[in-house]
Amino acid sequence: MVVQATAPILRKSMKDEVFDILHERIIAGQYSPGEWLRQDDISSQLGISMTPVREALDLLVSTGLAERIPYRGVRILQPTPQEIVDSYAMRLLLECSAIYTAAFNISAVEILNLEKILAQSKSLVQLKDMSHERVLSRELHGAIVKASGNALLQKTYLIVLNTFPDWMLYEYLFRHPELLDQSIGNEYHEHWGIVNALAEHHPELAVRRTIEHITNLGRELESYLGIPKELVRSKEARILPLLTQYMNS
Repeated sequence: MVVQATAPILRKSMKDEVFDILHERIIAGQYSPGEWLRQDDISSQLGISMTPVREALDLLVSTGLAERIPYRGVRILQPTPQEIVDSYAMRLLLECSAIYTAAFNISAVEILNLEKILAQSKSLVQLKDMSHERVLSRELHGAIVKASGNALLQKTYLIVLNTFPDWMLYEYLFRHPELLDQSIGNEYHEHWGIVNALAEHHPELAVRRTIEHITNLGRELESYLGIPKELVRSKEARILPLLTQYMNS
């Protein structure tokens, strides 16, 4: 009898398991901005060795959820309002630039991948899903930027994305579950609008919908995180005319 080969069962590494646990705790508000993440405490709580904990903390740092302070350890990121607004502005600039080019270059395979990501995110509407929803949202935005075909732009964008406090927005939703349906529903429909514009190879429409999506995040920065309105709007006033001119050129 010939035994057919089957696909291997993929299991998460211990490092990834610990990262998921810490990631979910951060989004759920169990850690506060600026709070130190002690390897020995986490190792003891989870009943595991220090090595996967250390590796998971490295992942947290690389994804922008935490920062490593030399000779002191790792702590939850605590960006200033100005740092948050600067990151927001860079997202506007880079994502609009990337999506304009992507609308010309994107392939049918890349569109299919974006649609699969959206399909996965559609059912993630409960508090317990927020960690997974955040990962898929980042994956979608990253895949769109990658479709621009500009490797340097993609690298720069990932650096900027790691400074954007989307985890703080998700944490706010944990504390205000009455806002969850509307916020997640709006994000889903905005993502679909962007992907549809890309599928139609319509660069101006794709940029317009990206501006709407990112500026809606700006409104959430104001209402959810208390970022001063004047900081956000003054930055937009300098950037949006440039992007509008870019679309109409």
